[in-house]
Amino acid sequence: WFILQYMSGFGNEHVSEDPRCPGALPEGQNNPQVCPYGLYAEQLSGSAFTCPRPTNKRSWLYRILPSVCHKPFKPLEEGHLTHDWDEIEPDPNQLRWKPFEIPKAPQNKMDFVSGLHTLCGAGEPRGRNGIAVHIFVCNTSMIDRCLYNSDGDFLIVPQQGKLLITTEFGKMLVEPNEICVIQQGMRFSVEVFGETRGYILEVYGAHFELPDLGPIGANGLANPRDFLVPVAWYEDRQVPGGYMVISKYQGKLFAAQQDYSPFNVVAWHGNYTPYKYHLEKFMVINAVAFDHADPSIFTVLTAKTTRAGVALADFVIFPPRWGVANNTFRPPYYHRNCMSEFMGLIKGHYEAKEEGFQPGGGSLHSMMTPHGPDADCFEKASKAKLEPERVADGTMAFMFESSLSLAVTKWGLQTSNRLDKNYYKCWEPLKSHFNPKCK
Repeated sequence: WFILQYMSGFGNEHVSEDPRCPGALPEGQNNPQVCPYGLYAEQLSGSAFTCPRPTNKRSWLYRILPSVCHKPFKPLEEGHLTHDWDEIEPDPNQLRWKPFEIPKAPQNKMDFVSGLHTLCGAGEPRGRNGIAVHIFVCNTSMIDRCLYNSDGDFLIVPQQGKLLITTEFGKMLVEPNEICVIQQGMRFSVEVFGETRGYILEVYGAHFELPDLGPIGANGLANPRDFLVPVAWYEDRQVPGGYMVISKYQGKLFAAQQDYSPFNVVAWHGNYTPYKYHLEKFMVINAVAFDHADPSIFTVLTAKTTRAGVALADFVIFPPRWGVANNTFRPPYYHRNCMSEFMGLIKGHYEAKEEGFQPGGGSLHSMMTPHGPDADCFEKASKAKLEPERVADGTMAFMFESSLSLAVTKWGLQTSNRLDKNYYKCWEPLKSHFNPKCK
């Protein structure tokens, strides 16, 4: 009977009731002596109680049983999930990975949790400051298992295969070219429909928000109304065999058993929710006279630090657009950056490296490591006739950019066996065009 529905708006105060139980939300207060339908009231806080109102995040959930009804947590094997950034020596080189391999079912059944692989990161969750980049590869749905992240927020970027995500707030279908954010503490389970792969940006100690627009004005980039929040949906389901609730806590996994589904929230209200966004909705802004605007104009979401203008992490996309700049080298410029840049490709061919950079793979250009167009791209763009042209049609590349210096895991450098050892060769054909007699 259930049809996927959503409410729109970024960070809004939403209210939602499962239509099977009209009037489930208490009127005029959050925590009455007796809740409608005999439900339990439970608050989920995403910020300190005393945060200023613009940054104060919380939701009230009205559920059949409170979350506290579970057996004690016990350690769970975390596989390739880690926040040990010292397990292997640092590598300052330009790094590129071939598409990450998805295990074949039924020989190796792997769901979303068992398919999490940490690629790189910095900081640590106990100090509430840091990020991690994970790759997920899976081929089976989570059955009577859910996950919640005690450490921070997950920004999930599916690259192959749809994700049907059940949360305490309702259900979301997230397809390639969409993203979703599951914020700290929210329980969710992922159903897949075959071989599935994607990327995750995890942030500790901050929530994602829309970037300030400055001189752009009131409209543009990702518009608040295009973010979608699920509507309330509950299941009153007993699980005598045991339902496993998995907590990612201080970088490790723990599991607790309970005998009922955690998705038993009949109604909720608040501004602390999961949400999704379709990348085609992004209003692209670009240079229309000359030169190349910085990629910050493509920022969808940012997780800020306490230092103005410096991000713990930015999520940036490179969508289809028009290139019209006069007398300009139009592809991305050569660059050395005080930020770290991880790039992934959802579909198509990235303009600056059309051959080696493939959907489902990635690249990391670390702090102050030089990078830029390969030799073939440079030669073509230097000689191209400058007419208005479509850029990146059929393509969607993205970047996770951070002010932290990212360490790559042993899985990323060795175990995955996907590192492209010949990446540096794409710049070797670059040759000098210098002529002191020709201005």
